[in-house]
Amino acid sequence: MDYLATLPLLLLLSLFTSGYAATFEIRNNCPYTVWAAATPVGGGRQLDQGQSWTIDVPGGTRMARIWGRTNCNFDASGRGSCETGDCGGALQCTAWGKPPNTLAEFTLTGDNNFDTIDISLVDGFNVPLTFAPTNPGADKCRAVSCTADVNGQCPAALKVPGGCNNPCTTFGGQQYCCNEGPCGPTDYSRFFKGLCPDAYSYPQDDPSSTFGCPAGSTGYRVVFCP
Repeated sequence: MDYLATLPLLLLLSLFTSGYAATFEIRNNCPYTVWAAATPVGGGRQLDQGQSWTIDVPGGTRMARIWGRTNCNFDASGRGSCETGDCGGALQCTAWGKPPNTLAEFTLTGDNNFDTIDISLVDGFNVPLTFAPTNPGADKCRAVSCTADVNGQCPAALKVPGGCNNPCTTFGGQQYCCNEGPCGPTDYSRFFKGLCPDAYSYPQDDPSSTFGCPAGSTGYRVVFCP
């Protein structure tokens, strides 16, 4: 019997991509400490100004994200809390962060054998960042950024300590959360898009917000306060 012929397609794909990994460098250039978080691979790390953290992410990793947490306090066991981006009170994140948090999102070896990357403000904004391939190419394989003073210009209704929240968390409802079918931009999403044109500004803002590189062609770098 042909062993490979008995395996489901998704398992076959995982076998052929398991040897590929991309290196991610996460660097803090902010003049304050950022507690970096990465899921599902990485966990978390305190980064003082100028410090970096490197993780290797296996090919086939999907729905992954990296973000910065601010104003955190953790005890010796790694339990505590953060003003923004908190992941269940843990230094080593296994859950997604609590909004607001600026997200660097990615899938490795996705559709058509491409990595896809994006910056998302769907969960709001707390720390400016760039997300870049270390070996950029043409067209969509390039750096993306959100470095504007979003916190300083945040609409009053979205302003929270340490960041600028998203309208879904703040108000709820289909108009802002897009969880019951198609939806379009709002005045709040246009605010985010105007300051950070590369970034997702609402959940269905795909066409102008997703970028990609051939799988295995590059590593990636996320920089807080570039």
